Order: sequence, then structure tokens, then C-alpha cells
Amino acid sequence: MDIEAIQSSYSRWAPIYDRTFGAVTHMGRRRAVDYINRRGGSVLEVGVGTGLSLEHYGPQMQVTGIDFSQDMLDKAIAKVQRLGLKQVHALRQMDARKLDFPDGSFDTVTAMHVLSVVPEPEKVMAEIARVCRPGGKVVITNHFARERGALAALERVFAPLANTIGWHSDFPIDRVLQERSLVLEERRSLPPLGMMTFLVLGKVAG
Repeated sequence: MDIEAIQSSYSRWAPIYDRTFGAVTHMGRRRAVDYINRRGGSVLEVGVGTGLSLEHYGPQMQVTGIDFSQDMLDKAIAKVQRLGLKQVHALRQMDARKLDFPDGSFDTVTAMHVLSVVPEPEKVMAEIARVCRPGGKVVITNHFARERGALAALERVFAPLANTIGWHSDFPIDRVLQERSLVLEERRSLPPLGMMTFLVLGKVAG
């Protein structure tokens, strides 16, 4: 997917995102945020979108969110102001392939249902690993391609429409597991129908 297609797609989806994709991805977001709240500390949410997860972070958290789509980000900013979310320290427009943060800036970095919608996800994962502190965690929820069955065939049918629908239906999990500094610690399937996957990766210390 190219960056212009993504920006155009999410400009179209922004007005109805919470009621559509937001509903489908709710379980994954809650699982990720519950895990992060137990850890505490600082968190970077890559692809914060309309801010669906922000109200669920605990008051002890220090949350920074970034997104490439200003249309999505404007909705997140309005939500933070409307709900008075003090745990949200900053929301910034940014390309996830080149994060404007120093190395080791965050205790936790999370990417919820975003890695299959960005161009060059390997670059995004490299940046996620870079800004996560040694000993920190990377928390991912996403849809990954199935290897067999009727749903796998359906994913392949929709794959050529990635630029139109705004995400890759046939996105392989290997594309987010290539960073040598990140070690897979947990992997779980999530409802509905195991469509989503919850991952925890640990950043190697030293």
C-alpha cells in the first residue's frame, strides 16, 4: 500500500470508523490496553486513529499517540478534550516509518490493528523496536493471514483491494517478527472467530 492511498482511505473511513472497524477490533484493543495498564509507565500507541483505546488507559499511564492521518487524529484530540483524559500526554501527526523520538523513549510500544495498513511494515517494526527501552514490551493486535481453509481463500480474494479498503487481508505474521531485538513472549487468538491475534514481544536488554 502506498502512503497516498492510505491517507485517502482513512479520510473516507474517519467519520464512521468507530462504528465499523472499531467494533470489530474492540476485543483486541481492550486486551492490549489491559496488559499495558498492568505494566504502568510510558506508552507509545502507533496508529492511534480516532482514539478508540485512549479512555481505557489507567490514570497512572503516560500515553503518547501518533497517527499519519490528520482526519483520524483530529477525532482523537476532540475525544481527549471531551472526556478530560489526563493520562494522554501528547497526540502527534507522524509517519510511523520515521518516529520523531529518541532511542528507548517508552516502557511499552503498542500497535493495534495498524501494521497491516501501513506501507513498509518492516520499517515500522524497526522504529517500534528502536523507541522501546531495553527490557520493555511491544504489544501488537492485528489480523494475520490464515494458512488454510475457507477464510484463507477469502482473504486472498480481497487482497488486491488493499488500497481501496485500507488494509491487507492477507498480511503474514512473519512480517512483524523479524526484529532481532524483539523476542516473542506471548501469542493468542482473539474473537470473533480467532480473526485477530494478540502478541507480546520483549525488547532484549543491553
